[in-house]
Amino acid sequence: MNKFLLVILCLFLPPVAVLCNRGLGKDFFISFVLTLCFFIPGIIHAFCVTMEVGRKRRRR
Repeated sequence: MNKFLLVILCLFLPPVAVLCNRGLGKDFFISFVLTLCFFIPGIIHAFCVTMEVGRKRRRR
C-alpha cells in the first residue's frame, strides 16, 4: 500500500492502517484497544507498526 495513504490512515483511523499493513492479528487488536482508550498512543502505535520502526517485518 502507498506510504502516503498509510500515514493519512494512521492519523485518522489507526486500526485500519494496521489492518491494511499487517492483517488481522495481535498488532491490530493492540492498536484498536489503544485507540479506544487513548487516541494519541493509538496513533503512535500505528505509525510504529506501519512504518516498521525498530524491527524487521516478518515474511509470511
